[in-house]
Amino acid sequence: MNTCKLIDGKAAAARVLKQVQADVLRLKADGIEPALAVILLGEDPASQVYVRNKILRAEEAGIRSLEYRLGADTSQGRLLELISTLNNDRAVNGILLQLPLPAHIEETRALQAIAPGKDVDGFHSENVGGLSQGRNVLTPCTPSGCMQLLEDACGDLSGKHAVVIGRSNIVGKPMAALLLKAHCSVTVVHSRSVDAKALCRLADIVIAAVGRPRMIDASWLKPGAVVIDVGINRIQEHGRSRLVGDVDLDSALPQVSAITPVPGGVGPMTIAFLMKNTVTAAVQQAHAQRSPSEATCLSIS
Repeated sequence: MNTCKLIDGKAAAARVLKQVQADVLRLKADGIEPALAVILLGEDPASQVYVRNKILRAEEAGIRSLEYRLGADTSQGRLLELISTLNNDRAVNGILLQLPLPAHIEETRALQAIAPGKDVDGFHSENVGGLSQGRNVLTPCTPSGCMQLLEDACGDLSGKHAVVIGRSNIVGKPMAALLLKAHCSVTVVHSRSVDAKALCRLADIVIAAVGRPRMIDASWLKPGAVVIDVGINRIQEHGRSRLVGDVDLDSALPQVSAITPVPGGVGPMTIAFLMKNTVTAAVQQAHAQRSPSEATCLSIS
């Protein structure tokens, strides 16, 4: 009998957002209203949906949202000028620059322009470096959400062998750093790895973040493994469009002890942790602006 547990990302995200709401209420009682600024360039349909969902979750959590919708032809200088203005606005706690950007914009330069303390995506090199050193910094939302799902499913992660499939700056690399911080033994496999499938079969935990639909099937997985599927791939199947992950769910189900579905797994956690990062940033900025005696009153869960 298959005893595999489907990990409910929607329910987990709802729990995170409920705690965020409680933290926001406490901050507002102390005179602090967390605020998130979202910058969107162009009319990319997927980005439009993502931004709309982020704004909705912010409003539900009690976080003030500021939208800056700019044309696809916006210059690099104009974008940097806006980011600078938001950096200097003490009423703005978090800045999110929606990716991808138009081709003429230098993505790295734009992301580096965001103040590290307001970088709620966790992409600034100062936050990336801090994460690699095990410091408490703003960390990328998707890997943070994955860690919460793993801790919910597995409890203590110490000593477990985790394999991360993919080495992107947004998911793969920070995911590996967070797993190391949790005292896992970590292997990162990628396009140049020799016999990646054999390496994966040794893993207690598999994080699939490669962007190839259904690439990983049961033959990649150790019996009883826990699988977090980060992939979101749109395919045409039986005459209709649908979303699938990097893992072949039907093949994996009999083999693993727990797995995230797509959709309904990691996706909701990404937005939930964006809200959590915004509140964390608000608290950190308030601590920096207040005297030590005032700052001790501020805390979040």
